[in-house]
Amino acid sequence: MRLSRREFSRLGAYGLAAQMLPARAQESGRKIGYCVIGIGRIADHFLRGVQQSSYAKITGFVSGHRDKAERFAAQYGVPTSSIYNYEDMDRIRDNKEIDAVYVALPNNMHAEYTIRSAKAGKHVLCEKPMSTTVSDAEAMIAACKAANVKLMIAYRLHYEPLNLKAIQLIRDGALGQVQSINGAFGFNCGAGEWRLTKKYGGGGSLFDVGIYVLNACRYLTGEEPVKFTGVTSTITHDGRFNEVDENVSWTLRFPSGILATGSSTYGATMPGYFRVFGTKGWLGMDPAYNYDGLRLRASYSEAKGRPRTDLDEANPERDPKQFAREADHLAECILRNQTPTSPGEEGLRDMRYIQAIYKAAGVEVA
Repeated sequence: MRLSRREFSRLGAYGLAAQMLPARAQESGRKIGYCVIGIGRIADHFLRGVQQSSYAKITGFVSGHRDKAERFAAQYGVPTSSIYNYEDMDRIRDNKEIDAVYVALPNNMHAEYTIRSAKAGKHVLCEKPMSTTVSDAEAMIAACKAANVKLMIAYRLHYEPLNLKAIQLIRDGALGQVQSINGAFGFNCGAGEWRLTKKYGGGGSLFDVGIYVLNACRYLTGEEPVKFTGVTSTITHDGRFNEVDENVSWTLRFPSGILATGSSTYGATMPGYFRVFGTKGWLGMDPAYNYDGLRLRASYSEAKGRPRTDLDEANPERDPKQFAREADHLAECILRNQTPTSPGEEGLRDMRYIQAIYKAAGVEVA
């Protein structure tokens, strides 16, 4: 999707356009080396994304499974001397080929390995949710600032063209005054997943997939919520939800009066979507949060009685392009000494709002 110079400038005004144009590194041929911490499913997407990136490369691994790490190292051209385990990973300080790390571990491990990486002098790209507690998120930010390294949270949709176009339409007033937003996301989580433990996941589906809906409501409105309601339920009693809730629903009230409702689940297939309703029309994405296949639809009129504008666009990019955008964005920020579009403070806000939603639901989270 191409944007005009005028459209791009508008996106840049609210800070989400960084990846809509090709990155321009300050150093010719310079690529930022990433060490991947944790080699699970999400890491595989990132690794394949780096293969498509312009300014990133894989230069190290941290894993508790040496044999698995060696297989990946061979695949991505990483010397075995750049493979570390969780006990000795602090040695990455001495590896000049590693500029940054990608933290792809269970939620409760994000803080420890972000802080250790920062102390080793490495920039950090950390998966969402940023952490499982507000205090951990604050400690991550403080550690990266103390070490003078960059911290970026992997909100990949902040760099995705159709999400950016949805924001542009709203900011340009195509929908008039936005009144309400609703969205949902979820899946039927299999037994034995670490997500189903409070220790590793932090809580239920809101931490994992509901956060996409929560974050989307924030970037679509451009506002921060000031009032919260929440409710949880567990319907399926097969042992999977002994520690975390199965379903979460919430409402957000924004300063302008916009109301947003969201739902997430670990108990059913819930294709991710959002809908935005304004005085002049509506827009929506369905799917909205997937790795590919995203689709934006809209219908609006500039004034009563005028013809309506109907929009239906699909993003043809395939997985793992969104991960390539992330890797390149942090790489460019390192090379240019700029602040990432989705810094640690962005993740911290969501952690605070997740805590507020659970508090409103009467559920205790750390």
